[in-house]
Amino acid sequence: MGRLPNSVYFGALYAIVPGYLFLYYYFKTYTPKRGLKFSSEVAGIVKTNAVGIAAFLIVLFIVKMNDFSRSMIFIYAGLNTVFACLGHFGFNRILSVLRKKGYNAKYVLLVGYSRTTEEYINRILANPQWGYVIRGILDDEVPIGTTYKGIKVLGHIDNLNMILGNSQLDEIAITIALKDYENLETIVDQCEKSGVHTKFIPDYMSIIPSSPYTEDIQGLAAINIRYVPLSNTFNQLIKRFFDIIISLVGIIISAPIMLVCAIMVRCSSEGPIIFKQERVGHHNNTFNMYKFRSMRMQTEKEEKKGWTTKDDPRVTKVGAVLRKTSLDELPQLFNILKGDMSVVGPRPERPQFVEQFREEIPRYMIKHQVRPGLTGWAQVNGFRGDTSIYKRIEYDLYYIENWSLWLDIRIMFRTLFVGFINKNAY
Repeated sequence: MGRLPNSVYFGALYAIVPGYLFLYYYFKTYTPKRGLKFSSEVAGIVKTNAVGIAAFLIVLFIVKMNDFSRSMIFIYAGLNTVFACLGHFGFNRILSVLRKKGYNAKYVLLVGYSRTTEEYINRILANPQWGYVIRGILDDEVPIGTTYKGIKVLGHIDNLNMILGNSQLDEIAITIALKDYENLETIVDQCEKSGVHTKFIPDYMSIIPSSPYTEDIQGLAAINIRYVPLSNTFNQLIKRFFDIIISLVGIIISAPIMLVCAIMVRCSSEGPIIFKQERVGHHNNTFNMYKFRSMRMQTEKEEKKGWTTKDDPRVTKVGAVLRKTSLDELPQLFNILKGDMSVVGPRPERPQFVEQFREEIPRYMIKHQVRPGLTGWAQVNGFRGDTSIYKRIEYDLYYIENWSLWLDIRIMFRTLFVGFINKNAY
């Protein structure tokens, strides 16, 4: 293999630079997006560079230019990614300062008063760096002059053209209530006649998530109520393979600890070392979840009494330590190996509580669309034990809708470093 002259590398830029400009355009890397998280911008830059380098390597393979330095390619990709991220960060900071001072603002009129209207106003007011200024609201039912956090209802929807003539607007946001959707087509038509950019913010966030999964059925748009990445067979296989490897490694590493725990449980009180309890898992199927016994032996009626409370007399001294350190959960590695559970997922609940919560808590049963986990997104965010079940479900749903192997790895690492000591475990 020979060493190529520098002129070859500089000459490659004639193809690389236009190619990257196309990729940045295609992936909308530099399209203005107010309200976009910086982490999302970084992800877009990384994705663009990964595609660019992959394409360049394919071209080198096709033209059989084997002497082109691979090190140079990856150094370029790394530097380009870093400097692009720094550039975006610096530019965003400058824009944030300017927008907070009132420059580069976009003036918005809201059409319709609903829960979504208030949520939208809350977010705009909480993020002045986005540079949105809300001029007012139009609605046919809420009295003129009504205000929400300083934003006033200016008139009826029919007054749109008159208000447009007297105000400089950049955007119209349609935020009508769900019950008024029969008028949506008329309102959209009226807004578009104004010539002002119009966007629609639907009032069904309690039904459909923020990133719904859509399908094109021969020109007919179908919105899936909830997109669950783990409904994909390939994703299921990846996660199951991951679970098997992690559970086997976990069993081997924790075997001495489990032996010590077993001896301590045996010496603490009469009864079996392993406690089996029926839980509801994937697709609402029940299974026996394993734990080191942390309570004295109880009747079935006592066991169904409810959650463990602070200073619960049923908990043994050894059991209190095992619960506090989450060591009582280690036998669930065998549940994972069997396929009843996953390393990461929503925590499983007892059948009687599932029946109770399915009626009391909206969207509770969605958690059973995936395998329950030894740890989860709710748990590493502090919602374990005696904490809000509503917040736990909120975090569980986020995990279900945003699953990725990388998210599982993040949760595992957070569990290792912050998740074992449970201040809410009694």
